[in-house]
Amino acid sequence: MELRHLAHSDLRIGPLMFGGNVFGWTADEARSFELLDAFVARGFNAIDTADIYSNWVPGHQGGESEAIIGKWMKSRGNRSRIVIATKVGMQMSPGKTGLRKDYIFKSVEESLQRLQTDYIDLYQAHQDDPTAALEETLSAFDELKKQGKVRLIGASNYTGARLREALKVSREKKISAYQTLQPRYNLYDREDFERDLEPVCREFQIGALTYSSLASGFLTGKYRSVDDAGKSVRGSGVAKNYVNEKGLRLLKALDEVAAETKATPTQVSLAWLLHKPVVTAPIVSATNLEQLNEVLGAADVRLTPTQIGKLDATDLKTPA
Repeated sequence: MELRHLAHSDLRIGPLMFGGNVFGWTADEARSFELLDAFVARGFNAIDTADIYSNWVPGHQGGESEAIIGKWMKSRGNRSRIVIATKVGMQMSPGKTGLRKDYIFKSVEESLQRLQTDYIDLYQAHQDDPTAALEETLSAFDELKKQGKVRLIGASNYTGARLREALKVSREKKISAYQTLQPRYNLYDREDFERDLEPVCREFQIGALTYSSLASGFLTGKYRSVDDAGKSVRGSGVAKNYVNEKGLRLLKALDEVAAETKATPTQVSLAWLLHKPVVTAPIVSATNLEQLNEVLGAADVRLTPTQIGKLDATDLKTPA
């Protein structure tokens, strides 16, 4: 399996990352271990999580996902073969949030403890913090790299202008720079990334690690009407955001390409992302082995330029 190098780095991530938000939430510890075992057995190595996962669940405080990953790595003795990406910056609890230096230093120690490791491969700013000077945030990350606690740093949920400004600060102050960006990007949600962020990624060789890679499940093809969407808890949001003329046009194109490639709409959607030069790895998730095997199969799907063009054309206002 070909793994993608990040620019200026020997750290290998890809071609797919496992999204760890499900660990300790919709997948309990035993199921999480089962999924992680299957993931690495297929030759994949990168897991994305965050300190806040899953503090939205009643009774959770955040850190549940990191703790499960840490237990799994310790029990399997595989830390050196796994790429761990985690994040800091979103609110863990009142007063525990942001990207100021002291908070980053405190948070990284807590993440390291939960992960049962002495280093994080990719440490990411989960969202921009307008109250913290970029130089302060980046200097903190730089110091963590010098201490060996972090290998690479990345950003998530930044605007193009703010990302460019951060990269400029790193260059001028000669401190560590963001090498990855986590944007919302998928076959449906394209405009914000392609217009605002992709030019910055191209100019500075930033690798994109896409989240919402399947548009909240819409790109799996299981939501084809408002009635379909109403059958699941998350369906109301899917119906509101995706079940429309553009979405149905996209599903039609996905069905056609899936038939041509003997793949599923899920796999074609992820393969489309993998064909984008700025995408280092789509982040994917699963709560059972059937789902996991399907999404991982995307790494083996090859699309022709004609097929990519057909999928690209669905973003136009009129049918291709």
